[in-house]
Amino acid sequence: MKRSRLMPILVIPALAAGYYVLGVTPHLGAQPRTPHGSTVQASDRTFMMKAAAGGREEVELGRLAQKHASNDAVRRFGQRMVADHAKANQELRDLATSKGVDLPEKAVQHDSTGDRLALLRGQEFDRQYVNDMVRDHKRDVAEFRHMQSTVSDPDVKAWIDKTLPTLEDHLKTIEGIHAQMASAQR
Repeated sequence: MKRSRLMPILVIPALAAGYYVLGVTPHLGAQPRTPHGSTVQASDRTFMMKAAAGGREEVELGRLAQKHASNDAVRRFGQRMVADHAKANQELRDLATSKGVDLPEKAVQHDSTGDRLALLRGQEFDRQYVNDMVRDHKRDVAEFRHMQSTVSDPDVKAWIDKTLPTLEDHLKTIEGIHAQMASAQR
């Protein structure tokens, strides 16, 4: 009989300690931590990882544009991609670190766009790079606008609010370059 009365007294504190260690119980108003130690919700974390991968790709493709482009506007746009996206990438890395989100340093999957563009030179490179940048920036701007209204973490939202105008300006600029190149071919 004594044993059955002691069992709840021993089990309840043990369970509570286990839940605390696993992060199941929120502590003093803080958000519960995920198994990876992050306080960021899964959808926000996924967005951060996707944005980091996309930003790294923009830097790599911008470097290619500086080397392979024949059009000065395309080369300058490549320089801008390297500068702007390197800055945004660093800000995102700093934010991710502060939130306990591990961003992979390298792209997880093979980048066929970079491989394909690396084989091109001159006007052929210019045309393909500009088409890719228009498509990518349209997609990125749409995703950032969507996340701007659905993101949960206020710091991630602040980063989106700061970064989105730059992406919108990139889109406007590359669409202008695209239009100039199209009219020059006529």
